Amino acid sequence: MQRKPLLYFAFFIVCLMAIGGGNQLRHWLDPENAPKGNSLFISLGKSIKGAVRSHLGVNAADPTNAKLVKQGRLIYADYCGACHGRNLEGQPNWRQRNPDDTLPAPPHDASGHTWHHPDQLLFDYIKKGGQALAPAGFKSAMPGFEKDLRDGEIWAVLSFIKSAWPEEVQVRQSSMNPKD
Repeated sequence: MQRKPLLYFAFFIVCLMAIGGGNQLRHWLDPENAPKGNSLFISLGKSIKGAVRSHLGVNAADPTNAKLVKQGRLIYADYCGACHGRNLEGQPNWRQRNPDDTLPAPPHDASGHTWHHPDQLLFDYIKKGGQALAPAGFKSAMPGFEKDLRDGEIWAVLSFIKSAWPEEVQVRQSSMNPKD
């Protein structure tokens, strides 16, 4: 008798995939070669994915942890790549203000300034958003992801970003982080 709810749930998921959610599943597995799905199913799929995604019990960025970097790459593609670029390249003219007085999204590769900041500041910026940390008079377009990402997922994103930096940049940036 206890199998019925599970069977109904599985049937529901298969039906969703059949009418459009499958595109989102393909997008998660191979983002460059999958069509985008219906926005309703994308939203539902992200909710399901968030509920099912394994809990990342980490509290620091680790660019040498292949599993964490891989998870961070997937999360980055879903949440960050649209603004900061699929390849961490940022938006064009990222140092020139937009008409609304915000700055375009900077690159997260070695050409940007991300590596000029310690890990905790980067974590807080992603979690709380740019405006929460901005000095008086500075206008930031960076949203906070506190409601969308768990702490471990934010650390995974930072692990992915840091893994793309050359070794000498990683060493310089890591020297800004407090030693335990």
